Amino acid sequence: MTVPESKRQHLRSLLHDCGSVVVGYSGGVDSVFLARIAVEVLGRENVLAVTGKSDSIATWMEDTAREVAEQFGIPWMELETREMDDPRYAANPSNRCYFCKSELWGRLSALARERGYGAVLDGANADDVGDHRPGAAAATENEVRSPLLQAGLTKAEIRAWSQELGLPTWDQPAAPCLASRIPYGLSVTPERLRQIERAEIALRAMGFRDFRVRHHGDVARLEVHPDELHRVAPRRSAILRAVGAAGFGRVLIDLQGYRRGALNEGLATPQLVQLGAAR
Repeated sequence: MTVPESKRQHLRSLLHDCGSVVVGYSGGVDSVFLARIAVEVLGRENVLAVTGKSDSIATWMEDTAREVAEQFGIPWMELETREMDDPRYAANPSNRCYFCKSELWGRLSALARERGYGAVLDGANADDVGDHRPGAAAATENEVRSPLLQAGLTKAEIRAWSQELGLPTWDQPAAPCLASRIPYGLSVTPERLRQIERAEIALRAMGFRDFRVRHHGDVARLEVHPDELHRVAPRRSAILRAVGAAGFGRVLIDLQGYRRGALNEGLATPQLVQLGAAR
């Protein structure tokens, strides 16, 4: 895929107009790309990539954020966020992300003011328009800018440009926070987040790439990308052991497979097949 030169120039112009920036830097495809381009346009002295440190962020994402920043000379720091202390977040309503992002963007905006940066940026892109994104309201309230979205860059274009730049995240699967694996209404707790992460680390070690472990109390519901579903049955015993070791009693496989936005399907009933008891 070729990224139109008009979009490239538009993004560079938007960043140049900011002067200096704090980038909300999760270690995902979009934020890594944005931080890298910001350094190119504004210089290292005018960019600070900040990763929110939280129980809801997978440790491998933190590692990716740090390693890529070191490799590409992106000024970087971690900043502890405390959304777990907010009972509105922990209750896990459908607008849970609003409370999380209010905490994150509030802290990053305060940091930007303290250190004299001109703007706070997020990695929202053109494909995010129309998706259920309550966190976007928190970004607006904190005057966070979305230059990738403003430039009209799609996820595919960001991946293509990232590959040109040699960024190792260019083909990285989407990796939202661990809390997104917990159905609305089931409270978010550090213990549940750790269960999810342990199970996902084990599945990743088995070679699964694009998947989610959804937390339903004693039950883990696995969403595996349709292209990888055929790999589940031969690994049934290993999956049951691994997910059981994470603290789940039963494992279900969602035959619809992993798809973006599954958490928000609401009234839809997923097709499930029980793999068996996990312990």
